[in-house]
Amino acid sequence: MTFYNDIYPFYPQQRTPFIFNLSQLIVILVFLVLACSFLVILPGIRGKGRLFWMFRIVLSLFIGVVTVAVNFTSDWATGYIKTNTTYKSFSNATVSAEIGLHVGFDGINVTLKGNPVRQLNETINYNEMFQWTEDYKEDYVKALERGLPNPILYIAEKFTQDSPCGLLFQYKYSGHYASATMWTAFCCWLISNVLFSMPVILYGGYMIVTTGAFIIFSLISFATIHNVPYCTISLGTVSLETVFGGSFWLSLVTGILCILIGGAVILMDVFIPQKLKILFTANEGDEDDDTYITECYLNESFLEKDNVLPLGDVRVSVPL
Repeated sequence: MTFYNDIYPFYPQQRTPFIFNLSQLIVILVFLVLACSFLVILPGIRGKGRLFWMFRIVLSLFIGVVTVAVNFTSDWATGYIKTNTTYKSFSNATVSAEIGLHVGFDGINVTLKGNPVRQLNETINYNEMFQWTEDYKEDYVKALERGLPNPILYIAEKFTQDSPCGLLFQYKYSGHYASATMWTAFCCWLISNVLFSMPVILYGGYMIVTTGAFIIFSLISFATIHNVPYCTISLGTVSLETVFGGSFWLSLVTGILCILIGGAVILMDVFIPQKLKILFTANEGDEDDDTYITECYLNESFLEKDNVLPLGDVRVSVPL
């Protein structure tokens, strides 16, 4: 028996699908605040170097936010199918649904959405997270106790420790090393920014290349999961297979971008070091900044003595 808009009175209510990962949202907001802070001081930059300085800051923040945010995303590997499948245990009733599998560094996310959403007098719209950074088996047992739909339980069971598929170890350990390498890339990015703000621009170029290299190493570590036989996940008449997701390709683009930027800095230091210095010090058009005019007032009696004036251009104003 159900009442109150088809909500079961003795069981927890269904969880609504998440809109955005909280950790990922916090990371993006922090970097947006940094970007806005730098934009506020942008009018204080003189000359033509203002545009390059803004471009350099925005590009650097983009690299930083990517290297951090992808550690919290759940779309490093994704799979998606549409099929007709059984909905609940001990029932032959089937539903037409869209089933998705999203794999991240810290666990998997399984989605189930009816097509249409309202079927069997129930709203079919699930989004369940199973994390192996904590106790994956405990999450799976809780899912069984809650009576989640069969497709979600079937996929989650494939990632348990006792499953002959071994998907848990493949994704868990590859994601563990990939995440560690990505955090190392973030540290290299921080060091490169410090070096770029000092008169050692060449070493900043070396570190940004190192940042790109660690990002590529992270991708290689995660990609090793495809070197082992893949366990078939069959739902109805369709098999669910995963491919590299958005976070993987975004990280690849960011890693290549870091290597290109570092390579450009190294080549400019070899062939046009003066131009490179002008670009990173934002002093283009200010070549006369090193020479300055000092205005002072001296007595005539002081000028009659043999005194050596300081170096530099001195404009002497003698009161009449």
